[in-house]
Amino acid sequence: MGEKKVPDVLLNTGHKMPVLGMGTSVENRPSNETLASIFVDAIEAGYRHFDSAAVYGTEEAIGLAVKKAIDKGLIKSRDDIFITSKPWNTHAHHDLIVPALKASLKKLGTEYVDLYLIHWPVRLRHDLENPVVFSKEDILPFDIEGTWKAMEECYKLGLAKSIGICNYGIKKLTKLLEIATIPPAVHQVEMNPSWQQWKLREFCKEKGIHVSAWSALGAYNIFWGSGAVMENPILKDIAAAKGKNVAQVALRWTYQQGSSAMVKSFNKERMKQNIDIFDFELSEEDLEKIKHVPQRRQYTGDMWLSQHGSYNTLEELWDGDV
Repeated sequence: MGEKKVPDVLLNTGHKMPVLGMGTSVENRPSNETLASIFVDAIEAGYRHFDSAAVYGTEEAIGLAVKKAIDKGLIKSRDDIFITSKPWNTHAHHDLIVPALKASLKKLGTEYVDLYLIHWPVRLRHDLENPVVFSKEDILPFDIEGTWKAMEECYKLGLAKSIGICNYGIKKLTKLLEIATIPPAVHQVEMNPSWQQWKLREFCKEKGIHVSAWSALGAYNIFWGSGAVMENPILKDIAAAKGKNVAQVALRWTYQQGSSAMVKSFNKERMKQNIDIFDFELSEEDLEKIKHVPQRRQYTGDMWLSQHGSYNTLEELWDGDV
């Protein structure tokens, strides 16, 4: 088949996770059939990890793609694919997490997910008509302990082989670790050469938590992203010297930090390029140069803040005591 083999990382639960995953959040979502055929292309190219969430609406398409890939002989069984999903903020409550995961499993057509992550440390009213459009009044107090205990329940029931979090700052993560009997296996955060997350990564390393990067290419060509990674002159120079493209250099950088990356392209050729990062290495000199890439978080939450203008920065919403 000629697909690339993606290395695994060993999580603190003893389960292995491929270090490169296919992100599946998509604007103007096509039909499940169309999406499934794109995901089958990804499996053909060598991807074995799909990163989804209830709010993405892509779980059914992933389930369909897995079945199609088995039928095509690309994989032997569901166990050959690592599936990550997340409950939405409307379900970020002790009593709603397990039912949310069961609903996701039904859509995925599987008995378990490999990884279940709290999407944001934020809780919204459960009965929102449109779960992604909300006002300040719709934000409820987030119960770190109760929500995590429900995640632990998902693990104990065997519905999730590993559990983790997304978008926690050190303050909230410290609080979670004080009460957790099962620590998070993975922390998925915005991370790339233009937002390197040194402090948070150091903290997670000490605690045995694997850091995974979303927006690994700076959300290039997405309305809230920028060219901070893909148009960066330092990365362009390194790419030219290596005979690689900027995306490959950025993804290789993430890999060499000991982190995994979720990368999203539905273009067959770029899919193949993005996975082709394991045949070269960035030197110490390259890594030192990348440290000088200007740092700036892309997901500043202007899209959220336009709806709830009472927060100065998104960090106040997800890393404060809201």
